[in-house]
Amino acid sequence: MAATGAMAGIGNVAAFAAPAAGGPVSAMPPDQALAEIMDGNARFVAGAPVAHTRDLAIIRSKAAEGQWPIVGVLSCADSRVPVEMVFDEPIGRLFVTRVAGNITTPEIIASLEYGVAVLGISAIVVMGHSSCGAVKAAMDNPEVPGQISALFPAILPAIYMSKNRDPLAVTRQNAIIQAATLLNSSTVIEARVKAGALKVVPALYDVATSRVEILPIPSALRQTESK
Repeated sequence: MAATGAMAGIGNVAAFAAPAAGGPVSAMPPDQALAEIMDGNARFVAGAPVAHTRDLAIIRSKAAEGQWPIVGVLSCADSRVPVEMVFDEPIGRLFVTRVAGNITTPEIIASLEYGVAVLGISAIVVMGHSSCGAVKAAMDNPEVPGQISALFPAILPAIYMSKNRDPLAVTRQNAIIQAATLLNSSTVIEARVKAGALKVVPALYDVATSRVEILPIPSALRQTESK
């Protein structure tokens, strides 16, 4: 039964891969994919979103047929960062992974590799946010219950590399480092980036203004481009 289940799982992956490989969404240029979601953020900031007005019955019927998202997002788990609302995107357009501190764990990397290799996403946004509790906790390094402290080591490089102890500066640096880590630790993502079919960008979401700012990755961290 276990073997049968495993084979069924492989079949499911293959079934998803086929339409994504040949469909029009997978061929969307990275810059166009990023531009579409940033236009959506501008609508959200302006208080004029449109995603919620689309026919949910149609969206749900298409969702039952499969998924063909255009952009993957690695976001913090913070409840004030509703990713689809932030970019004014309806069901099926964003492939979202979330973890406190928007850190690149093996599970997160594997999930985004699936989004790239099987679903054909054109861009990945690694998005930190202002007033991030995970960043502040890593900076304070308090005694915490359970496994909360397991988040801290991945954020430490941002603390060390920031020029001051300002939480927002550390949050920006963390988004950049996590994007660079994702970019340089996955052969799947690396290959797509080198081919010009994928972009990985860090970003910062301001919970007060609802604006998303795309951040640059310093050339020193872009090992993929120098290989």
